[in-house]
Amino acid sequence: MAKETITKLGTGHTEETIRLRRIEGQVRGIQKMIEDRRYCVDIITQLQSISSAITRVQESILKRHLEHCVTEAIRSGREEDKQEKIEEIIDILKNYGK
Repeated sequence: MAKETITKLGTGHTEETIRLRRIEGQVRGIQKMIEDRRYCVDIITQLQSISSAITRVQESILKRHLEHCVTEAIRSGREEDKQEKIEEIIDILKNYGK
């Protein structure tokens, strides 16, 4: 399924959107901690928490992509679609954890 089609249909990332809103609140909290000159270790602890939360969102979206988009490309039988998805996954994996 082409990227344009997926965008038009929507991805149904409700859970991820909720998580990202929670992360957004955490970031605002850290900004306030910095403004209030809170203890650096406490700020770092909160930053690590946000980093872990973002990683979980990233993993969730990747899982959904593999389960839906990549599976659909394979089922389509179109070699071009399959190759595109394989290349996308390779690029994601190359950059994962950087």
